[in-house]
Amino acid sequence: MTSFAEQTRFDGKTVLITGASSGLGAAMAVAFAEQGAEVAICGRRLDRVEQTAAAVEQTGRRCVAVQADTSSPEDCERFAQTAYDELGRIDVLINNAGIGTAVPMTRETVEEFRSVVDVNLNGVYWMSQVAVRRMQPGSNIINISSVLGTWSAGLPQAAYSATKAALLGLTRDLAVQLTGRKGIRVNAIQPGYFPTEMTDQQDADFLKGIADLAPMGRTGDVAELVNAAVFLASDAASYITGTSLVVDGGLTVR
Repeated sequence: MTSFAEQTRFDGKTVLITGASSGLGAAMAVAFAEQGAEVAICGRRLDRVEQTAAAVEQTGRRCVAVQADTSSPEDCERFAQTAYDELGRIDVLINNAGIGTAVPMTRETVEEFRSVVDVNLNGVYWMSQVAVRRMQPGSNIINISSVLGTWSAGLPQAAYSATKAALLGLTRDLAVQLTGRKGIRVNAIQPGYFPTEMTDQQDADFLKGIADLAPMGRTGDVAELVNAAVFLASDAASYITGTSLVVDGGLTVR
């Protein structure tokens, strides 16, 4: 029987991660490389994506860095094709790219709302389409949703919350379409509050209140979310599809 340690290795596999300019995406890129994967990453800020690529390559693994906006189907196609051409395969797709707003619905503009939908929902669909066309049985997709898809922190985040809830439905449907027919698992992760560029913009008292509300009494450490992603993408999770893993320190049970 293959050991758990062996099942969570990614030697000979390629992992694609969107939104890897910084934060969770960058940390996941390095973690998968440490587990043996070749990595392809994209983001809108080329300088930041290249910084992530340099960190990945310090592990001794290859990294393909592409400047791309996942709200553009053309950019998604170019990213997937570049990764496939240079690394030869696509085994895992992590749909991590996302943006958020905190605007009251009476003041949110059409452009603001649509921009969130274009990245957080449409971009995930476009990216999944192009990756699946290049995936073999045994591959898998992970969509990064949020606890705000099923829970409210009390902020005016209609566009963000709506798209993150939609990702849960999209995950279930794609799992039904792809798992039996193509052997491709599809799952989601719902992070709670972790240090990211998005949370850096939030009030310190608000984040303290969130930490106090969680049974664990704190916000998450990036490594705790990264570890969940590595497990869910690995062969150790081979019987898991169509579901969402909540990683929030118990925040949403309160």
